[in-house]
Amino acid sequence: MHFDWVVVGAGLSGATLAERIASQLDQRVLVVDRRHHVAGNAYDELDEHGIRVHRYGAHIFHTVSARVWRYLSCFTQWRPYVHRVRACIGDVVVPVPFNLDSLRALVPEGDARRMEALLVEHIGAGARVPVLTLLEHPVPALRELGQLVYDTVFLGYTVKQWGYRPEEIDRAVTGRVPVVVSRDDRYFRDRYQGIPLQGYTAMVERMLAHPNITVELGVDHRDVADERWWNRMVYTGPIDEFFGHAHGPLPYRSLRFEHRRLPVDRAQPVAVVNHPTQHAYTRVIEHAHFSGQHVGRTTVTYEYPEPYLPGVNEPYYPLPQPENHRRYAAYAADAAALGGRVVFAGRLAEYRYYDMDQAVAHALVTFRNAVANAPAADGVPAPAPRTCSAGTAPGRRAR
Repeated sequence: MHFDWVVVGAGLSGATLAERIASQLDQRVLVVDRRHHVAGNAYDELDEHGIRVHRYGAHIFHTVSARVWRYLSCFTQWRPYVHRVRACIGDVVVPVPFNLDSLRALVPEGDARRMEALLVEHIGAGARVPVLTLLEHPVPALRELGQLVYDTVFLGYTVKQWGYRPEEIDRAVTGRVPVVVSRDDRYFRDRYQGIPLQGYTAMVERMLAHPNITVELGVDHRDVADERWWNRMVYTGPIDEFFGHAHGPLPYRSLRFEHRRLPVDRAQPVAVVNHPTQHAYTRVIEHAHFSGQHVGRTTVTYEYPEPYLPGVNEPYYPLPQPENHRRYAAYAADAAALGGRVVFAGRLAEYRYYDMDQAVAHALVTFRNAVANAPAADGVPAPAPRTCSAGTAPGRRAR
């Protein structure tokens, strides 16, 4: 069978583009993924106790974009959820991002009051400031506070997560977790936050449920490289792999997950507890907080960062360093030379750190600019009414 498009990867980027092509252009799409499930790293499933587990780490949807929220709401209802994170600093548990309550927990009361007053005066009440910026502040006491946060919360976690010190990593990444000059302990302050009511897997299955879409799982992109099958391709995998590592491999960070089942209803006060200074793992995730389930048992996941080794583990995060971006630029030039016959989209294909909402937003823009090539007046073509139906499981063919 011949398809108008083959989409490599059934994660959020691939699913969004496949759905848009099928529903808006009325074209036939083959979606392939070498894993045996859809939803990519957002994949979730019920474990033996009926708890919905995020198999590849915690996934919390948050966005400031009403357009992205409306689009995904065509395929899911949402469970309201506000993400809060704690960090274990020795025997003390503090909110992350580091806020005024964290300060009070780690610093003697008198010193904490003085630092709080300085933060309000020089940074501003309610403001957020990156730790690395605070380290360079002209006020000595604020530099001292920056050093405290750097040493206790930031340094160890970053080294474990990335394999490098914070100053060796792109500040676009290291600035994601600031010091907050308030007692607001929300990890995200985006207007829209939630967890898909029936899980991310069900949401993506509905995105791929269009009759123009066929899904094949356990299929490598090289298995569909024969262009007699398709006219154009969307590729969401590692771009260096697509080009046979012609310019050398791009480094990624990977993760290893250790799932444990405990005979208690709740093991942690919040879904995610970071461990920046102790243990080899970076954080412990308790999944029942995401779904709100209470079944008398709980499942927790220990997350261990590690280097990406092709054929051994999965690439999760591009390693944000200048030399890696320069190598990616060579691959991007190769991609451009294909003249649009292959569209590269997503975190791995663009070697860029995308949150889930950014992946969806960028896929919508990519559809408009590189696929449909027909900009709408408000930026993104509105979803067709039929995409807001619940849908059924996507068509699949065994190989």
